[in-house]
Amino acid sequence: QLQACGGGLVQAWGSLRLSCAASGRTFSTYGMGWLRQAPGKEREFVVASTWSGGSIYYADSVKGRFTISRDNAKNTMYLQMNSLKPEDTAVYYCAAAGGRGSLTATTTYGYWGQGTQVTVSS
Repeated sequence: QLQACGGGLVQAWGSLRLSCAASGRTFSTYGMGWLRQAPGKEREFVVASTWSGGSIYYADSVKGRFTISRDNAKNTMYLQMNSLKPEDTAVYYCAAAGGRGSLTATTTYGYWGQGTQVTVSS
């Protein structure tokens, strides 16, 4: 089970830090990522990390502003979001890869958290 938290309402150019805690299963050997879904839009990839953190992938829209990190000892993943924009408004989901495939593809993820709302006001 994955539990995401840390969302909220923030003004443009502000920051938020999301956390994703895993329980019931260790995800230390899984690729993991953050994905988001804005109202009326499809769920999209944001950022992902291989299990070791050796490879990290960012969507172009968040490069230089968002940073993913993970603490495998704590079975926890984080997303630091800086310089937030109104277009970052979405429900953010943490997810773990369920099998082989690109970590930038939403279909790769087999385990999903419940999502946390991020709202950025202009």
